[in-house]
Amino acid sequence: MTFKGGVHPHDGKKLSKDKPIRELLPKEELVFPVSQHIGAPATPVVAVGDTVLRGQKIAEAGGFVSSPVYSSVSGTVKAIQPRRSAVGDMVNSIIITNDGEMKEVEYSPVEDVSTLSKEEIIGRVKEAGVVGMGGAGFPTHVKLSPKEPGKIDYIIANCAECEPYLTADYRRMMENPKELIEGMRIVLQLFDHAEGIFGIEDNKPDCVGRIGALVQNEPRMKVCALKTKYPQGGERQLIYATTKREINSTMLPADVGCIVDNVETLISIYKAVKLGKPVMNRIFTVTGDAVSSPGNFDICLGMSYAEVLEAANGFRAQPQKIISGGPMMGFSMFGLDIPTTKTSSALLCLARDDVAASETTACINCGRCVGACPEQIIPTRLAKMADHGESEAFEKWNGMECIECGSCSYICPAKIPLAQSIRTMKKQILAARRKK
Repeated sequence: MTFKGGVHPHDGKKLSKDKPIRELLPKEELVFPVSQHIGAPATPVVAVGDTVLRGQKIAEAGGFVSSPVYSSVSGTVKAIQPRRSAVGDMVNSIIITNDGEMKEVEYSPVEDVSTLSKEEIIGRVKEAGVVGMGGAGFPTHVKLSPKEPGKIDYIIANCAECEPYLTADYRRMMENPKELIEGMRIVLQLFDHAEGIFGIEDNKPDCVGRIGALVQNEPRMKVCALKTKYPQGGERQLIYATTKREINSTMLPADVGCIVDNVETLISIYKAVKLGKPVMNRIFTVTGDAVSSPGNFDICLGMSYAEVLEAANGFRAQPQKIISGGPMMGFSMFGLDIPTTKTSSALLCLARDDVAASETTACINCGRCVGACPEQIIPTRLAKMADHGESEAFEKWNGMECIECGSCSYICPAKIPLAQSIRTMKKQILAARRKK
């Protein structure tokens, strides 16, 4: 099961895939940006000098499409001020001095989730601050509240983890498969006629076998082994590979009867609904050939990238490239004094920056970018339009359908940064639309 196009980059997963999850306890200071999601920023509900507990709400949702933020430690609010994010923006943040005691609030677990109404389930997901933790950060309670819930046919667990080097979802599936399945069971409780699909790439046969064995007696769940290819975990590609249904940039998955959730998101749903626990932790991969001891860590949100790197014994070689996330869709970083958030999945440190070292030459019209593009558009033509500011032609040639996966840039023999040009033009067009 797969989609048209795609590429096969070196996956680099062997560096960390067999490293079990290690729990990390944070040190003195943690930083909590109030915008860790798509939508309105959260509004602080604490003040400087306040004492807080682990699991206490420190910022409430700023609207329907928003999400609250919780402290992952007990301590004192030191400041509320702008701090730098992984993408370089200055984001208003709550800084908490950790007292090291990890004193927690009292949670409200549910003994039997099946007794909860649909509204109660969505309410608990919303209150817990669950968002898309695969990187998008879309508030999950909004995704679970489509206009026509009766028309949802499939709940798809994105277990592909197609991004090279990343292994956090793999470790989750190996170490916490029952929590993942319980998360799926809770979501299925919201949609009476839906089927749960676990889409797992076939380069993870152990995960396919483990999840498959656990759901073999589940009439509403199944495992789909997907062809290993990037970007198999892209939302549109995953939906097509598992259901043969297609969506475009003007549609939502719900428009074709689908809802897609990442592994970490489904486990967070389980913790929110069953255990009453808000999002305070996530699994985070530290990897790359410049890292001394690559691994997977259970981190408290708000810890800095530098602190997590220290747990991996720092650098074995001075990196030329540091990336938040994976090499295809991650963001280059110029420093590590940056807080981890709900959508922080990995820190990738590479000893050599192959992109910077490569020389860009003229397009030879080979068509490889067209063959690799999962959206079947023409990246080389769109990039030229973008570079010349031809926005109308760009839209006419379906430039807005680009999912910014980077397959075209990867496959280009001339090393032209096609995806970057297209991404820039898309941002300009969307900004112009907002002004209108």
